[in-house]
Amino acid sequence: MTLVLLPGMDGTGILFEPFVAALGNGTRVRVVTYPTSGHSQTYASLRDLAALALPPEGPLVLLGESFSGPIAISLAAANPKRVVGVVLCCTFVRNPRPGLRWLSGLASLPAPLPPSSILSSMLFGRFATPRLSRMLRDALAQVQPTILRARLRAVVSVDMRAQARALEVPVLYLKGTSDRIVPTPATVEAQHHCRSMKVQLFDAPHCLLQVVPEEAASAVADFIDTVTAP
Repeated sequence: MTLVLLPGMDGTGILFEPFVAALGNGTRVRVVTYPTSGHSQTYASLRDLAALALPPEGPLVLLGESFSGPIAISLAAANPKRVVGVVLCCTFVRNPRPGLRWLSGLASLPAPLPPSSILSSMLFGRFATPRLSRMLRDALAQVQPTILRARLRAVVSVDMRAQARALEVPVLYLKGTSDRIVPTPATVEAQHHCRSMKVQLFDAPHCLLQVVPEEAASAVADFIDTVTAP
């Protein structure tokens, strides 16, 4: 069994480092990354790239973090014979803030990203450390701002409700109780459409896997044991 990690909006996989370290050597892990320049950033295109990065054989558990939740859902729905479980982390089945749909127009403008200090506060909250802030800067430095804006536009229009309803495997949703990016109604909607979904709460902000990696790794390891048991 392989745990496939699908990254947040940066797409680099760098921010998975604390979580992968906490998992230890007992779990086979494949980290998927997305192009940092010059490629279509629609959910359909990124899903196809992620599909090519899957291990060629063996059962899979997919973990979709934030931006990649819809990709994990889509891949699981398309591969029912291989995917035995799905982990959704601080994510959504469609635009988590529909009231801000008008922001899609602003996402096309060549505006700079917010300062790293503001992003760190939004993503890590009171758990922010110099190491986490440095990891965030390193990840964002690899991605062109136009790519990030394109992914933001993709979030505005994504809708994976039908694919979520098609899932027949167990789903574990990891939710940070202090998440300032994905609000609680998005979790409720995901649970409504995923028929076999359990929500596990953590005292954490949006970047849950980064600030409480040991707790998250324990929850995911227990989930893997459950879905792979005879």
